[in-house]
Amino acid sequence: MQASPVKKIIDGAPTREEVQRNPLDATTVDRRLLDDVIGDAREWLKRRQKDDGHWVYVLEPDVTMPAEFILYEHFLGEIDEALEARMADYIRQTQAEEHGGWPLYYGGDFNISATVKAYWALKIVGDDIDAPHMARAREAILAHGGAARCNVLTRFYLALFGQVPWRAVPCMPVELMLLPQWFPFHISKISYWSRTTLVPMTVLMALRARGENPRGIDVQELFTVPPEQEKTYQVNPSGKMLGEFFLVLDRVLHKVEPLFPKRLRKKAIDAAMAFIGERLNGEDGVGAIFPPMVFTVLCFKMLGYPKDHPDVITAKKAILKLMDLSGDKAYMQPCASPIWDTALIAHAMIEAGEERDGEVMGKAFDWLASKQVLKTVGDYAAWKPQVRPGGWAFQYNNDYYPDVDDTAVVVMGLDRNGAPRFRQSIERAVEWVLGMQSKNGGWGAFDADNTYYYLNHIPFADHGALLDPPTADVTARCLGMLAQLGYPPSHPALVRALDYLKSEQEKDGSWFGRWGTNYIYGTWSVLHALNAVGEDPKQPYIQKSVAWLKSIQREDGGWGEDCGTYWQKEHGGLARASTASQTAWAVLGLLAAGEVQSEAVARGVKFLLAAPRQGGHWDEKWYTAVGFPRIFFLKYHGYSHYFPLWALARYRNLTSGNALTTPFGI
Repeated sequence: MQASPVKKIIDGAPTREEVQRNPLDATTVDRRLLDDVIGDAREWLKRRQKDDGHWVYVLEPDVTMPAEFILYEHFLGEIDEALEARMADYIRQTQAEEHGGWPLYYGGDFNISATVKAYWALKIVGDDIDAPHMARAREAILAHGGAARCNVLTRFYLALFGQVPWRAVPCMPVELMLLPQWFPFHISKISYWSRTTLVPMTVLMALRARGENPRGIDVQELFTVPPEQEKTYQVNPSGKMLGEFFLVLDRVLHKVEPLFPKRLRKKAIDAAMAFIGERLNGEDGVGAIFPPMVFTVLCFKMLGYPKDHPDVITAKKAILKLMDLSGDKAYMQPCASPIWDTALIAHAMIEAGEERDGEVMGKAFDWLASKQVLKTVGDYAAWKPQVRPGGWAFQYNNDYYPDVDDTAVVVMGLDRNGAPRFRQSIERAVEWVLGMQSKNGGWGAFDADNTYYYLNHIPFADHGALLDPPTADVTARCLGMLAQLGYPPSHPALVRALDYLKSEQEKDGSWFGRWGTNYIYGTWSVLHALNAVGEDPKQPYIQKSVAWLKSIQREDGGWGEDCGTYWQKEHGGLARASTASQTAWAVLGLLAAGEVQSEAVARGVKFLLAAPRQGGHWDEKWYTAVGFPRIFFLKYHGYSHYFPLWALARYRNLTSGNALTTPFGI
């Protein structure tokens, strides 16, 4: 018998089934369903906490990293066939039907560098080049100009196996290690990820390294002209006159490098290996990221280190620790993200009602506090020698490279915990963050004032991520942290940060997201900082960002943004689907701007309540994060677990009380 309207009103809001069938028809958010979903997600996360208190989720890259691992094993001549078979399964399953190649993210366009590496890896493990999937990939590569059109890193791998001459790679002499800091190029003037990757690369270039390649596999069929006859490997990455100058300089360096004195070369190689040796970082690896770890092991091999050398054994273990073997397939993670995951989950759990210093959160915050870097003076000190260490890394251990973004998020969590035992940790961290502020008022992720933009014109910089300049998202986190801790808006650091954020706003009202995709992420980040510092949300520039968020809400009530926005000048509407994580960011951003009672927020909440999920895991196949815009994208498997919980819990808290917004900086 059908329920009467009166019965429906008496019983409360629409049922879960009604909301899931047509969430936008529900006139109010189902409070019972809201409580149920928050409870499910909270318990889901509690069950996944490690014994020592931390959380960590898989960090999935594109297909290039499993392909590079296969190449790494064949360079060494140390092949794990069973493991490679699982990686090959992953590679095959990520091939795109629509263009025959491999993209940089789920649903993305053809990428020639990713496709060359994927094809090459599959050929090495034994796939027949005439098999349909290989033929389609090869045709796509040739249609896009052949393997000579790959990016620098792919051409470097090709050179390591003798597939292209070394002139196919920009000349980066190892003697760069001996240049003084005042010189236009110095390793301290590029980002940490570029620095740790480039240093071992220069050693391999100097040694003209050649992999064992025990199966004798080549990929000459991927070139439109023989590699030795190719004339135009190097390209001007910026299209500017300065880029043309650096192309000429590169040609000159290729000519004169063989004439460099052998004694000077040995001194430079020794300096490079000393740099690496200081940063080996145990089983967490050089830079705690995959590319420099791999190149470090290759350096050891080329320099004759025995296989049982302690550094070789440790460096290889560091690489294997990044392997994800949780399913029937396997792939390499670029790094681990335990600090980031744990800090963000801590905020979400407290928001969802978990006791701030109870058994669950007390363990989490104690684990975080134990990971603070207090002794090691990192690479940032090259330009900030007076700044004492006090930050947190992104990974388990990476003391030379603490992350400003992680540090700000951890500090805001420790402050929310409120336990006196964390006050000293907070004070040291704040001291470090304040010391890392750049001259323009913003913050970069790992270095201060890393704004040597002329270096973006060198041929090696074709990936567009050579530097680590200040960005809106990281700056917003730091501003939010300082405001949450009670620093007044008149404090010089806050004034400068606020001015920087205002100057970075896009014409449509959004902010760029350097570390999350993309303008939704950036706008969410900044709106929280503006709220925390006490900016009036009615100000036109804030209302413009609110209007932008509302304008891109999708018909289903959610938000989504494609990684392709990193190529698009007109980014408003480039979305293929609503995602749980990006919807959560949008809802959180609107809540920070005082939009608690807005229809847009209610629709976003209903979308999250109705979206498919298993317990606390919302289904999400799309990539919503970025390592390097246009080059390297990421899927944080945890984002669709904890961000929806956070948004729903904050909505519940604000609509259950009298506050229009949150007092917290994130």
